[in-house]
Amino acid sequence: MGQRQDAPEPAAQRRPGSRVHAELAEGIGRRILDGTYPPGSLLPNEAEWGRIYGASRTAVREAIKTLDGKGLLVSRPKIGSRVEPRERWNLLDRDVMAWHRAAMDERGFLHALQEIRRILEPGAAVLAARRRTPEQLATLDKALDDMRSAPDPQAMVEADVRFHLALLAAANNELLAPFGIIIEQALASMFDYTTRHSPHPEQVLPLHAAVVKAIAAQSPDQAKTAMETLLDDTDVILASLGGIAVKEV
Repeated sequence: MGQRQDAPEPAAQRRPGSRVHAELAEGIGRRILDGTYPPGSLLPNEAEWGRIYGASRTAVREAIKTLDGKGLLVSRPKIGSRVEPRERWNLLDRDVMAWHRAAMDERGFLHALQEIRRILEPGAAVLAARRRTPEQLATLDKALDDMRSAPDPQAMVEADVRFHLALLAAANNELLAPFGIIIEQALASMFDYTTRHSPHPEQVLPLHAAVVKAIAAQSPDQAKTAMETLLDDTDVILASLGGIAVKEV
């Protein structure tokens, strides 16, 4: 995808203060993730970015530094900023993941996320059945109760996200819980889609309840099976998007 000529944004429309460099980083980051500036391409210089966004060079430098830290680009004196290869991008960074989500087609994003869930969540359920504390079980149960009493789809999605984050936390693996927080926004997108497109929404609550029941009974095998059954239900909904069966992972 070739580079496009960006129209300038009047300085009066920019918000003052520390938010400016964050907005700059997001704007430039989105252009990298959507392919406007592909890997290997040289980005506009500081003066040009300042013209486009109506921002100071200091703000531009801070934005470039932020994107450098996220692995999206590398900046060199007298050369400028060049977009790094995709394998160096930190896609687990919350900002980068959000920009990546916006740039990807819905089918590709949801299938990729479901593959990750297939790898992580059954194992997390096994660990949770073995290691969960009473407090963690109560948190999981509370999320399920909030799903049951949700007054609208948005509240249902919010409670569903908390359920799955609580599951990862209950595994008591110090690397799993932070990963859940990283993909929180991605899970919200997934559950928003499945809530709106489920052909049998009445099954959602019993499937989640089966996971809680197995974890409460401290039965790893049953917890794994219950989580895989829940993921199977999601696969059925995602099949409407087309593409390969996620269950093949």
